[in-house]
Amino acid sequence: MSKLVSTDGRTHITSSLMRESLVDRKVVARTDSEREYAILPDVVLVGLGGHSIFNRGKEALFPIVDELSTLRHHKMVIGVGGGTRVRHTISIALDLGLPTGGVAQLVGAMEEANAVFLNALLAKHGSIVMQREHFWELPLYLENKMLPIVISMPPYHFWEPPPEDGPLPTHGSDFGLFIHAEVLGMKKIFFVKDEDGLYDRDPKKHRDAKLIKKITLEKLLENMPEDLIIDRQLFGAWKNARHVREVHIINGLKKGELTRALDGEDVGTVITKEARHA
Repeated sequence: MSKLVSTDGRTHITSSLMRESLVDRKVVARTDSEREYAILPDVVLVGLGGHSIFNRGKEALFPIVDELSTLRHHKMVIGVGGGTRVRHTISIALDLGLPTGGVAQLVGAMEEANAVFLNALLAKHGSIVMQREHFWELPLYLENKMLPIVISMPPYHFWEPPPEDGPLPTHGSDFGLFIHAEVLGMKKIFFVKDEDGLYDRDPKKHRDAKLIKKITLEKLLENMPEDLIIDRQLFGAWKNARHVREVHIINGLKKGELTRALDGEDVGTVITKEARHA
């Protein structure tokens, strides 16, 4: 039974954090640990880009659906972005003067539409849409050989850290999927885009752009490209992450690339992070 202490006129439950501020640096330092429990360490997350895949319609999406239907032997969660409708929605929301957190909520609603579309295409293969933050249902879906589909935008519920510039939400779909993976203890994320991977420059603008095939997070942070195919905020958060060890960026427009990546081949770009030592 917990012991109560009231020597300072207030009643406390005895603990290592008693009377402490949870933002105190000394408290944070002594609670840091590499022993955080991983909930779904044997599951991978596959993120389908809204702009790069969904916006292209059936020519891009149908082959991915066919490929996903053959990959049921992998334990995976599928994440979706919102695509063009997100920008249209944000434009209306800003015109109405909605706060950043409210805009983020609306972005999530657009992604839910894509999740429903994808679920309709994958339904005969056992897919199911997870409601926004019903994470406790994921193990049930996975153990029953289902394909859970989640949205990318974090569930801010009308609040989000204020951006440094302007009213646009700072955290995008790629960042949201990274947080999904990290919180659930996943080790690998596969971002399915419309490029062969991460380049040193935007290949759509520069013909001489070079593909970065394999690199560590540490090396990437030392020389970060100006143009990135995934959210810049992801890399900053990854520095302090405990579980995610690999981020793969692959071309979903190339048939079989996702299969090869999930089977362990180094296709596209593979970014790795060394484990921290306690």
